Amino acid sequence: MPSRNTICLWYDGTALDAAQFYAATFPDSAVGTIFRAPGDYPAGKQGDVLTVEFTVLGIPCLGLNGGPGIRHSEAFSFQVATDDQAETDRLWTAIVGNGGQESACGWCKDRWGISWQITPRVLTEAIAAGGAEAERAFAAMMDMKKIDVAAIEKARRG
Repeated sequence: MPSRNTICLWYDGTALDAAQFYAATFPDSAVGTIFRAPGDYPAGKQGDVLTVEFTVLGIPCLGLNGGPGIRHSEAFSFQVATDDQAETDRLWTAIVGNGGQESACGWCKDRWGISWQITPRVLTEAIAAGGAEAERAFAAMMDMKKIDVAAIEKARRG
């Protein structure tokens, strides 16, 4: 049974490729049902992938091959909490190293234009602590692309 609430992501014919990448990269992620066109249509032919059901970190998603008309923006992103530098590095490298693009403060984009925030828990905890600790961690983060866990821990300590 489909989920009651599903994130629908628009792709230009590459929904299955994206779903397979996410399933191989993130834990608790998988490719589900693939729906193919039952006949020819103006933008494609019978058998083309129309939609792909998949999960990313347990979140139900639907990849819609809607064509080139709509592009992704930073207005939508997946925020992934990581436990340590090794996990942060692995996910960052997977996304950026597979045709993606680095941005600032732990943000990057995959090759399909989906934005990701790869956020070590130590950063979130520092911001939540408030006060001078939060200010120091925030200032350290502002100079980073990929988050450096050791630098955030050092900033927390002062």
